[in-house]
Amino acid sequence: MYWKLILLFLSAFLGGVSVFLFKGGSHKQLKLVLSFSGAYLFSITVLHLIPDAYHGNDHLVGVFILIGFIFQIVLEQFSDGIEHGHMHLHHHDKAAFPLGIMVSLCLHGFLEGMPLARGYQTQLVFGIALHHIPAAFALGTVLLANHQSRTKTVFFIVLFASMAPTGYFFSDALSNGGVGNLQQYFNRIMGVVIGIFLHISTTILFEAGPDHTFNRRKLIAVLLGVGIALGGFITEL
Repeated sequence: MYWKLILLFLSAFLGGVSVFLFKGGSHKQLKLVLSFSGAYLFSITVLHLIPDAYHGNDHLVGVFILIGFIFQIVLEQFSDGIEHGHMHLHHHDKAAFPLGIMVSLCLHGFLEGMPLARGYQTQLVFGIALHHIPAAFALGTVLLANHQSRTKTVFFIVLFASMAPTGYFFSDALSNGGVGNLQQYFNRIMGVVIGIFLHISTTILFEAGPDHTFNRRKLIAVLLGVGIALGGFITEL
């Protein structure tokens, strides 16, 4: 499992520090990665996370899925949609640290790492890793636009990159009963994560292009993401 956590960290870290190498507002390749990861993440959520959350016959799981969905909407009031790879730049004459963006994005990354404590880690870790590449790139872009130094920018990118692995370790302790008596509420916590995944993935898909339309390349990326997730699901049957 540790190599997967390293991959999860490196994807976000390298995606973030690549902001020093690429300039300009058009990043078509990143948008394709985002479309692929959105479709893949949605498919993994529907095929694996939702059925597993309901496996314990907890009828309140659906309520917590709704809570997670609404919670992500609230988070985006502070993050400006960076989770989707959006870069809403607000230039200031003086250095201004985007605290709301950083806190909400780190919380988002932490929650995304929680499902990895259960099965299907291999498929889900790739979906999260791909999703974090454009998110980290957008974070680095916003930090530089707010006149943060390179050292501080790298530090905050590392902080964000470490959130998903931290979420995994917390969730692993939770699912094994290592955090008080919270194990009985694991499926409800997973319901919150599922709601977040549903919001993130569907928003990415709906915002795939102008007027919510798909061009051929993005359509192929979306179908590829769904196909890979479905193929992995079928092989487990």
